[in-house]
Amino acid sequence: MPQTAPLTWLYVPADRPDRVARALATDADVVIVDLEDAVAPENKGQARAEAVALLATPQPRVQVRVNDVRTPYGQADLHALAALVTGTCGIRVPKVESAAEVREIAAAVPGVPLHPLLESALGLERAFEIATAAEAVAGIGLGEADLRADLGVTADAGLAWARSRVVVAARAAGLPAPAQSVYPDVRDLAGLAASCLEGRASGFRGRAAIHPAQLPVIVNAYRPTEAEITAAHEVIAAAGRGAVALPDGRFVDEAVVRQARRVLRTSRQETRQGGAETSRP
Repeated sequence: MPQTAPLTWLYVPADRPDRVARALATDADVVIVDLEDAVAPENKGQARAEAVALLATPQPRVQVRVNDVRTPYGQADLHALAALVTGTCGIRVPKVESAAEVREIAAAVPGVPLHPLLESALGLERAFEIATAAEAVAGIGLGEADLRADLGVTADAGLAWARSRVVVAARAAGLPAPAQSVYPDVRDLAGLAASCLEGRASGFRGRAAIHPAQLPVIVNAYRPTEAEITAAHEVIAAAGRGAVALPDGRFVDEAVVRQARRVLRTSRQETRQGGAETSRP
C-alpha cells in the first residue's frame, strides 16, 4: 500500500493494458483497475484475464473494482482474483447494499482490504452498518452517478445530504475520511478544483479521477495552504493555556487545537507525497 494515506485514485479500464501501464506510470497514489463500468459486457472476460495477468506479480498501488458480486460477472471476478489480490491494496466493491454482502466478500478474499461503494438509496441508508460489517473494510465511498440515477437527482445540491451521510458514517466507524467521487468533465479543471475545495470543506479527503490531468488539480485543492499551516502553528503554540483568544481575535479551545493538528499532519503527509512524486521516473 502507499506509505502515506492516499489522496488520488485513478480509474483505468482493465481491458486496456496499455492504459493500465500509463496509469501506473503516473503519480496517482492508487490505480483502480476497473472491471465494472469502464468495460463493455462483451469485454468482461478479456478484462478479467488482463487483471489476472497484471496481478501475477504484486501490485501494491493497485485496487481492483470488481463487478457487482450479485451478478455472474462479479462472482467470476472474485473466483479468478481470490488468490491474487493479496498483493494489491484492495478491492473496490460496487453497489453494496448490505453488511451481509461485505462479510461474504471478506470471507472469499481473506485479509484483503475492502472499499465498499454506496450507489443506491438502500446502500446509503445502511452506510454505518456497511462500514462496520467486517474488519476488512478499509474505507467507504459514494458512487455518485448510480446514486443520482437511483434518486432521480438532477442538481448537485441534491447529493448534499448523501455526501454528509457518508462522511459521518466513515468517521463514526473509525475509518479514514472518504474520497470524493469522480468529476466526470475531464476538460473542466476549474470546475474540478472548485468541487474539490467544497469536498474538502465538507470532510472529504482526496478524490478519484478518470484522467491523469485531474491528478495535480486534486492534490493542489486538498493540500493545506501556507496560510492554513501558519494559522495552525499559531493555534498549537497557544495550546495548553486553556481557552484563549489569539491577537487576531480567533478563539482557541481543545476542538480548535485538534483541527490544527489535523492540518499539520496533512501538511507533513503532503510533503512526503510530494517528495515521492518527484522521485518517480
